[in-house]
Amino acid sequence: MKILGILGAHRNDGATAMMLDAVLGGVKAPNETETIYLEDYNFKPDTRDQRDPVLDELEAKMLASDIWVIAAPTYWGALSGEMKNFFDCMRQRLVRFDHEGGTHPDRFKDKHYLSLTNCYASPIENWVTGVTDQAFRTIDKVMSAAGVIKIHELVLTNTWGLEALPEAKARECQKWGNRLNTKIKKDDSTMKRYIQLFFMVALMALLTMGIQVVFHLTPTTGFWLHYASFVFIFYVLLAAILHFFTVVKHRRR
Repeated sequence: MKILGILGAHRNDGATAMMLDAVLGGVKAPNETETIYLEDYNFKPDTRDQRDPVLDELEAKMLASDIWVIAAPTYWGALSGEMKNFFDCMRQRLVRFDHEGGTHPDRFKDKHYLSLTNCYASPIENWVTGVTDQAFRTIDKVMSAAGVIKIHELVLTNTWGLEALPEAKARECQKWGNRLNTKIKKDDSTMKRYIQLFFMVALMALLTMGIQVVFHLTPTTGFWLHYASFVFIFYVLLAAILHFFTVVKHRRR
């Protein structure tokens, strides 16, 4: 298995690079690692008449890898321009466009990714305001469109003047690097889990309302209407909570 680090930062020895090195340092043989430092590549978007040869090289490296570790700092509350420019230039290759301009997963479908970012903000400020959230959202949006499955995300705060990773963060990065050594199942059963959740909620709601009727805790007239509305409202609320904690809410510490 091959793990590819993609570094979208202005420095190859800064906080982002240190996080990436710590993650890749946890990968053990016979698994292989490689790092792409985007600053070293002068790529441009493809045109109608010509494909960019530098993007050809980068695309080949990405296709040859099973897992991508996407590492980019957060600048001004958003993903670094270096990584964003890379995603923009790769957009015609990351996804397949239909005749209406809609995007669909293509050749990268079912690969996996781990995302890393950092910021100058303090742990408390980032926890409260979510300075790094937008960087993660941008990465997730691009990867989701490409059909690449998320493994985890790691964030480092308070990086102003940082010369070495804090021990706790270094251990966390190495731990996730170690986890990449295990073969990852290449399918995403998110929709299946949501369907299972719906029927579980429906059954539990039926039992709950049945108990309410038996003990005269709710009117017996209009039972199925009460039941249907209960299931719908309960499911929407529960799905919203699960969506927040699994999709919307990002790591902030």
